[in-house]
Amino acid sequence: MRTLLTVIVLVFGLHASVFAGDMEDGNAAFDRDDYATAFSKLKRPAAQGNAKAQFRLGLMYENGQGIEQDYKQAVFWYEKAAAQEYGDAQLNLGYLYHEGKGVPQDDKQAMLWYEKAAAQENRLAQYNLGFMYNYGQGVVADYKQAVLWYEKAAAQGYAEAQCNLGAMYDNGYGVAQDHKRAASLYEEAAAQGNAKAQASLGYLYANGQGVTQDDGQAVAWFEKAAAQGYSAAQYNLAFAYSKGLGLTQDDNRAAFWYAKAAAQGHASAQRALGSMYYEGKGVAKDYRQALFWWQKAATQGNAKAQFSLGVMYARSQGVAQNYKQAMWWYEKAAAQGHIDAQLNLGNMYRKGQGVPQDDVEAYKWTSIAGGNGDAGAKRNLELLEKKMTPERIAEAQRRARDWINAHK
Repeated sequence: MRTLLTVIVLVFGLHASVFAGDMEDGNAAFDRDDYATAFSKLKRPAAQGNAKAQFRLGLMYENGQGIEQDYKQAVFWYEKAAAQEYGDAQLNLGYLYHEGKGVPQDDKQAMLWYEKAAAQENRLAQYNLGFMYNYGQGVVADYKQAVLWYEKAAAQGYAEAQCNLGAMYDNGYGVAQDHKRAASLYEEAAAQGNAKAQASLGYLYANGQGVTQDDGQAVAWFEKAAAQGYSAAQYNLAFAYSKGLGLTQDDNRAAFWYAKAAAQGHASAQRALGSMYYEGKGVAKDYRQALFWWQKAATQGNAKAQFSLGVMYARSQGVAQNYKQAMWWYEKAAAQGHIDAQLNLGNMYRKGQGVPQDDVEAYKWTSIAGGNGDAGAKRNLELLEKKMTPERIAEAQRRARDWINAHK
């Protein structure tokens, strides 16, 4: 019996030594990005219940490192580690549920795992909870809860949380609006290189909200964010160059930054770049390029670009004249309250361009534009009234009221 006991102790000692050696070698390989070796070495410790090894196997399966990417296997190993309260595994398991990778998409399950990780002070999980409460994912939107979780992550220095918390104070969501507090939070995140915070801080300096108005500081922060490819900052920097705000007015630089933002799909930048091509500012005048960029902005719902396209089709600029297309774009812009588009619709109905001539519809659209403050609409209404019966005027006014009520 004594001999048997000794053998058993020796066997256990051997397994423990191999286990420790595999863990040490596997972790070292993982840390030097030798994932094939790491996977080979960590399999046994993971199978024997080591949470860190299980987590790292999950990572390698999730990212296809050293092994073919397999989200289901990633979930399998994360679940094992998460059951042992391994916070990073709980975080990543929540993410896979949020994205529907390896499991059916389930925001409630994502919330559950984020909450477990957040309870262990995992700042990424705290941020994710704030985000989900902020946007009502897996839970009813609750700005106060969003603020609570953002604050926890921000207190640990997480830049994304600092930035989003700044936005909550900036807009008064879940807290009393406080631009000064927003500026402070943006500064913390901006100092860590967060592009969104840098752009937001620039905006506060440009408008003197929470900080002393300073175009130079605004431009400096826009430049930092723009250099990181943040399209909103690129647009703001272009605008500053076009207006000479905080720097020398320079249409060439304005066009350069508008183009950067426009290439990323920033609708306002696309509209502005189209305008520069249309007017020949900072670039050679080119109606086709103007049309190209305005079409991109217009399809994103930019009313100014929609109106501008209508003008180009009506005037045959960069495209064959097409009143029906002009009408189509004017209608889209008019539906968003664009006064000039509404007035132009009235004129086209009055002249019968792209549509049968119709004084009632002409009066309707001119009246809508006039109600939105267009001074020129008054003269056009007077011209229409001279050739319309009271009954037709009343019908036009009814149509205008119906349209306005439908678009409130």
